Amino acid sequence: MLASFPVMGHQDKTRAAYDGVVELYASMFANRLETRPFARNMIGTFAELVRGTGNLQVADVGCGPGHLTAMLHDLGLEAFGLDLSPAMIEHARRAHPALRFEEARMEDLPVEDGALGGVLAHYSMIHTPPGELPALLAEQVRVLAPGGLLLASFFATDGPEPVRFDHKVTPAYSWPVDRFAELLAGAGLVPFARLLHDPASERGYLDAHLLARLP
Repeated sequence: MLASFPVMGHQDKTRAAYDGVVELYASMFANRLETRPFARNMIGTFAELVRGTGNLQVADVGCGPGHLTAMLHDLGLEAFGLDLSPAMIEHARRAHPALRFEEARMEDLPVEDGALGGVLAHYSMIHTPPGELPALLAEQVRVLAPGGLLLASFFATDGPEPVRFDHKVTPAYSWPVDRFAELLAGAGLVPFARLLHDPASERGYLDAHLLARLP
């Protein structure tokens, strides 16, 4: 059964903001992982572990222009992309016509219960206010099969609380890694690996990647 959640008001602003920067965003990020070995190798580890489950169905949630969906496909997964922004989805379909992309909200994914071997959320939850993040994680758990994996990437802060900051596209939040891991555990996942590394931006936040498994 598919879940249904109320529309979250901030998402309309986020969608409009990303609709307005599609070409610039795509040009900046299409090949970015070529210079980001930590993130690239964490995604490779995620793909290897998903392949090991035998369920190759993976959703790239918040796929943007589709570059990571294509990467997951190249790593042997049956990946498809979902994004809030219709302009991003249109670009992804043009750039990667052999792959599937759909417009969707993260709190109401068009995926059946327990269907996926993995979910990739690559900096796609950073615009979600802290109080709404548990609903997004619960939805990702809903679509994972037992043994399925979630790789969540986000900006990390050393402080005790999430910090709102002015992202170049629309406001975003950085998270204490332990707090984010606690949210994953509260959603029913088992976090088992994490990677923190120095940022490649002037903001100074660490880049964080958490891998978790559904028992």
